Amino acid sequence: MTVKLTNIRIITCHGEEVIEKGEVLFNEKGILDVGQRVNTDEHEIQEIDGSGLTVLPGLIDSHVHLGMDSSPDPFANMKNEGPEDIAFKAVQQGYRFLQSGITSVRNLGTRYNVDISYRNAVSVGTVVGPRVFAAGSPIVMTGGHGHVMAIEADGCDEVRKAARSQIKAGADLLKVMATGGVLTEGNDPGATQFSEEELRCICQEANKASKTTAAHTIGTDGIKNAIRAGVTTIEHAYLLDEEAVELMLKKGTFLVPTLLAPRLILDKPGAVPEYMIDKVRKIIADHKISFQLAHQAGVPIAAGTDAGTPFNTPGLLSDELALMVEYGMTNHEAIYSATLGAAKAIQKETEIGSIENGKAADLIVVSGNPLENIRCLDSLVYVFSKGAIVHHAPVNKQEKQEQIV
Repeated sequence: MTVKLTNIRIITCHGEEVIEKGEVLFNEKGILDVGQRVNTDEHEIQEIDGSGLTVLPGLIDSHVHLGMDSSPDPFANMKNEGPEDIAFKAVQQGYRFLQSGITSVRNLGTRYNVDISYRNAVSVGTVVGPRVFAAGSPIVMTGGHGHVMAIEADGCDEVRKAARSQIKAGADLLKVMATGGVLTEGNDPGATQFSEEELRCICQEANKASKTTAAHTIGTDGIKNAIRAGVTTIEHAYLLDEEAVELMLKKGTFLVPTLLAPRLILDKPGAVPEYMIDKVRKIIADHKISFQLAHQAGVPIAAGTDAGTPFNTPGLLSDELALMVEYGMTNHEAIYSATLGAAKAIQKETEIGSIENGKAADLIVVSGNPLENIRCLDSLVYVFSKGAIVHHAPVNKQEKQEQIV
């Protein structure tokens, strides 16, 4: 079935272009036409009046952990789970992402490579879920951050072997831990873990296979090691400095800040283990400063939530974008970071991330104008994935007017 949206505001995310009262024509094959008016000779068209609504590309969450349960101590639970337990959670979570307008996720760590199997099941239609760009099991040093779900490796020979194993398993990208982390007990978040040489070996294997890389980073030295080694995206980056930012600009390295994740931990004192609270308290102020430093310098930014960490349930990307706006981004910049900016970070900008002819028909329709109020992203009316409706919440005219105001 071909769908035609009419009388609708279109945030194309292709440059700064916004079309007021435009039209979008699409089906399962992709976006067929977009503009002030579209033409078609087809007879079987579902026409949707978008008066008072806005259409924009489906959102991309660039940092999630399918199968991690968002409990106060997710690694403690994961340690005792089998692949079937994690797979069941991944299916449930994927559906929740989709219902929240997140039509693509980049998964940066799941035990047993369950995310790779889940991606395959979604792609053939066995289960309903978002597009998945899967890293599978992360690569960490022995005892490193996230070792519960990871491949442990030390030295260039071992990390090359681990990288090649993940590529053989079908990973879309490779995830590495360049520093310690908050969730791993006995682990200093600021401490470097893999050396620059080890990280470079992993990046070399990824490059040879035309794969991207993502590095978990908190401490400044580990951040710089990862950038110099050639990683595609720096995750979290609580402790950036000017030198690190200059390196990112020089290398074209993306930042995925995950601003929401530590806030959710601090919001639940007494629920999460005290060692997590202690770690976050020491670095959360620097996290905001680091994000602002990178943004003001022009570092490319992709939005991600770190879903799966404590109380970080699927579908909170709009909260992440609201924090980005609070910290200095314009609404359009925040939306771009979760659409075409995120697509560029995963090198899929020719397929998703903007409303252009020939791209996939992953679209969301919301009440009101998110360029004026970013929270309009919470007012979902339609979610389309590959041209099919996967979510519809009817809005009557009175409700529309109230939301627009």
